[in-house]
Amino acid sequence: MSATPLRVGLVGYGLAGSVFHAPLIAATEALTLDTVVTSNPERAEQARAEFPDVRVAATPDELFDRADELDLIVVASPNKTHVPLATTALKAGLPVVVDKPIAGTAAEARDLAALADERGLLLSVFQNRRWDNDFLTLRKLLAEGELGDVWRFESRFERWRPQLKGGWRESGDPAEIGGLLYDLGSHLVDQALVLFGPATSVYAESDLRRPGAETDDDTFIALTHAGGVRSHLYCTATTAQLGPRFRVLGSQAGYVKHGLDPQEAALKDGQRPSTTAGWGTEPESLWGRVGSGESPLTGGGRPEPTLPGDYPAYYAAVAKALLDGGPNPVTALEAAAALDVLEAARRSARDHVTVTL
Repeated sequence: MSATPLRVGLVGYGLAGSVFHAPLIAATEALTLDTVVTSNPERAEQARAEFPDVRVAATPDELFDRADELDLIVVASPNKTHVPLATTALKAGLPVVVDKPIAGTAAEARDLAALADERGLLLSVFQNRRWDNDFLTLRKLLAEGELGDVWRFESRFERWRPQLKGGWRESGDPAEIGGLLYDLGSHLVDQALVLFGPATSVYAESDLRRPGAETDDDTFIALTHAGGVRSHLYCTATTAQLGPRFRVLGSQAGYVKHGLDPQEAALKDGQRPSTTAGWGTEPESLWGRVGSGESPLTGGGRPEPTLPGDYPAYYAAVAKALLDGGPNPVTALEAAAALDVLEAARRSARDHVTVTL
């Protein structure tokens, strides 16, 4: 890799930009956070406090006016801005990382992919949950054949947030691309497709449970994969008693894992990968269990050590792709395949039908 770090312009310094992207960019030796785009004075001050050398721009136009000073653009702004900002960056000759969902439709994602290919530029999608500790552990178990033939995959991102928080993520305006289906559902579907391949049919139930809710806050998605696995995916803000993060059932054994990967909480608490010992690890008390014939809650099966989570691996792979021609860690076409499923889920929930892909 080059001794000179690649200069990164980060558009957006809300939750995604400040908690995930900026710290992970800073933790990547081959990258340097050059500019943060935010019009919010408090967020600008926050960025300067954590990254004293960073430049702050009030608008994306200010950033693109000096595109020749940058090597990578990261789009971490609200969902409705992803396509226009990524398009502008690619047309300016800059590689792009876009937070999920890359777009509101699969067609838009494929158009962006075609533009990136036409320009010979990297276009990558930030699907950090591929580097969650439990997901990495499950991939290892599957690769080693520990479960036999997988029959059913249950995956949950469940929360208990009975009061609305407001903001664009909970807006009912379709242009905002809000709601849990496109938020947490983007992760759930991406993980299922990575693990078990393309889906052939989609069934979904989607509800607005909380008083004043304008968009889905309680959604269930059932996928049938081409290989025969059935995935049951839950994303909700209205779960008073949380279920297991994963329950994976196979012909030989099952794997059950409770609790969330610790990296998001650590980042929110101000911990950083480069300065925190044992980054991404969790205590033995939170390990999942592998076994058959008895509930893991009554001692069934054996504890399965959880591999450390590794969000920094995403930006390390982006840097390697740009500098050494390594593979794109998450392609726009992969994101488009997930959007095919999300669009089908929205149609299924609306029309009360099962959608064939």
